Amino acid sequence: MPASTIHPALHFRAATLADRDALVALVTSAYRGETSRQGWTTEADLLDGPRIAPEVLEHDLTRPRSRVIVAGTPEMPLLACAHVCDEGGAGYFGMFAVRPERQGGGIGDALLRECERIAREEWRLPRMRMTVIDLREELIAWYERRGYRRTGIKKPFPYGDERFGRPRRPDLRFEVLEKPL
Repeated sequence: MPASTIHPALHFRAATLADRDALVALVTSAYRGETSRQGWTTEADLLDGPRIAPEVLEHDLTRPRSRVIVAGTPEMPLLACAHVCDEGGAGYFGMFAVRPERQGGGIGDALLRECERIAREEWRLPRMRMTVIDLREELIAWYERRGYRRTGIKKPFPYGDERFGRPRRPDLRFEVLEKPL
């Protein structure tokens, strides 16, 4: 896959089932536990436990029009990852994670653009959507600076399904963000 123009050494590739355990560890480190507090994407005050279950990741890796993208360099082959797929005729972006100690340097921005490119150019989808915990104002603002808009559509958090973590608060829900491609 192509290199990033912002980070010339940053390359993208499609993940495989062999990457599963390393991806679960990366995603968890970016969002949960003390390690996640090194970066700004932490959900450690909102949720405990896993961020992605191995069986959910396996499904994302093997279904049609679904790709988990890995961003890395020759020195560090697994810096970041994200999932992009065709969900009902629109791109869906999720499972976005950058190593906490490398956040804030443009890697996530380059990976988001690569996922938008796949949805727009390879799958010819008209828009990209995502869901973000609506309490994450700083994260939502980051996406808004990249052209995403709040839709006002709220979705319930999957309380009771520990594949997505153990909530530390009773008021979690998702908001759908969307961007025309």
